[in-house]
Amino acid sequence: MRKETKAIHTPFRLPDAYGAISMPVYHTAAFEFANAEEMIESFSGRNGMPDYSRVTNPTVYHFEDQIKELTGAENVFALNSGMAAIANTLMAIAATGKNIVTSRHVFGNTFALINSTLKRFGVESRLIDLTDLDAVERAVDANTCCIYLEIITNPQLEVANLRELARIAHSADIPLIADTTAIPFTEFSAKSLGVDIEVVSTTKYLSGGATSVGGAIIDYGTCPGFGERIRFELMFNLGAYMTPHVAYMQSLGLETLTVRYNRQATSALTVAKALRTMPGVKSVNYTGLEDNPFHALSVEQFGPTAGAMLTIDLADRDACFLFLNNLKLFKRATNLFDNKSLAIHPASTIFVSFTPEERAKMDLYDTTIRLSIGLEDPNDLIADLKQALEK
Repeated sequence: MRKETKAIHTPFRLPDAYGAISMPVYHTAAFEFANAEEMIESFSGRNGMPDYSRVTNPTVYHFEDQIKELTGAENVFALNSGMAAIANTLMAIAATGKNIVTSRHVFGNTFALINSTLKRFGVESRLIDLTDLDAVERAVDANTCCIYLEIITNPQLEVANLRELARIAHSADIPLIADTTAIPFTEFSAKSLGVDIEVVSTTKYLSGGATSVGGAIIDYGTCPGFGERIRFELMFNLGAYMTPHVAYMQSLGLETLTVRYNRQATSALTVAKALRTMPGVKSVNYTGLEDNPFHALSVEQFGPTAGAMLTIDLADRDACFLFLNNLKLFKRATNLFDNKSLAIHPASTIFVSFTPEERAKMDLYDTTIRLSIGLEDPNDLIADLKQALEK
């Protein structure tokens, strides 16, 4: 079956007692067993039956199974946010005395997790330009536990060569871990590009209109012991498992993911081209534009679409604020890839806790506005952007 069909027709692990065609929400804390022997099998993880909804739940199982069907992953773990997926993944890989090779061009909370939280536990960060492969090779040593990156960085929109980074990682016998939120896993195969572990904020495209907050770890089974550590240590000890109601909403969102994504990506390209013609816009950054420096690599790795996130630069911070304040259709809000189009000034919001010097090193500027393109008619979005710029 093709991906659009798989998303809708992933089978239940057990038949529903009432013949429901959508996975019911199992809003319960615990599950009864027929006998003590069955309890042993469940608690040992041998029979695939749920025992306690903090770590196992049928509704969440189904959401995980949908993602497995679409990606070919060995394991999928659904958690209560994208940051939970990132944190659990890195805590399963890292240890005191180890280092993580990554970039300054990662999302603000991810940057803080690696450079503040994990640092307190003795994990070193090595901040490298991941587009400079020689620098990456020099940074990796015997204590490196992984290379970590975002496939399209937020909001710099940088694209690194995944195959080459995988080559470097695998020659050092370490995993390549990629946050693939920017392009859905239905559009490309991260595994074929050498990625060992994907982390995804399912809050974004998957949830279907920002209905709920969630995250997923997609494990291709190429990092020995990783899946077991997540399942039997981190899931139990950190308590970040997805709730059944969120899993239900995101399962429904996943069924329409491909249709929604392709509309959003098509509209994003239309909007990006239109913005280039508008007075007051100094530059437009979108990897779908053919003259973008990362366009060719993006197409090679992720296919013809480039996602629904783009940025524009205006004259200064005041111009950005005036522009934001005059938008009528775009929502002034954080998040990405909602059905509604969103606009934000990253430097003063998402990255407000960083000093101006730190933001400069991260290539975050006061002149930048980030746009997330939704499902509205692109002509209406263009009209809104135009009127806001004119004011």
